[in-house]
Amino acid sequence: MIETQRVILRPWEESDAEALFKYASDPDVGPIAGWPPHTSVEESREIIRTILSAPETYAVVLKETNEAVGSCGIMFSNSLHTAAMKPGEGEIGYWIGKPHWGKGLIPEAVKALLARGFNELGLETVWCGFYEGNTKSKRVCEKSGFAYHHTNPDIVSPMGDRRTEHFYIMTRADYEAMSSGGDMA
Repeated sequence: MIETQRVILRPWEESDAEALFKYASDPDVGPIAGWPPHTSVEESREIIRTILSAPETYAVVLKETNEAVGSCGIMFSNSLHTAAMKPGEGEIGYWIGKPHWGKGLIPEAVKALLARGFNELGLETVWCGFYEGNTKSKRVCEKSGFAYHHTNPDIVSPMGDRRTEHFYIMTRADYEAMSSGGDMA
């Protein structure tokens, strides 16, 4: 479990299925991130069992309500990810339910995951990617201190369509420079 000012990052539980469905069934949430909207609470429960049970995958839980309102995690070179990673690298992925957009909750969670990745997991590089048009994810990358690295045009998304994906990067040196400057506190 990881605690920030406003959220707790903890493993997903099957009891989160209704909350997951509430937010992941919204057609404005999943498709822009590359996955289809959930169609039932049972589908959400199965996704908790199979996908969201991966190591370093967390429910983003509001402290004030104890409700899971999104997800974030670190993927590694030996797991499902989209960046071309080597050992010692990770990719941060995230989403949050539409009612919580624009509140800075995901940048808060991402900063906590960056601290975990660099300070506890010993990562040397962390990637973050998003599809063309996902301006909210681009903003999270920028607010979190990632720097643009490259763009992959015409790739097939998990939904089967062709998209352009942008990749941002943060190295351990970048993280340490920001941390010593007080930006990551």
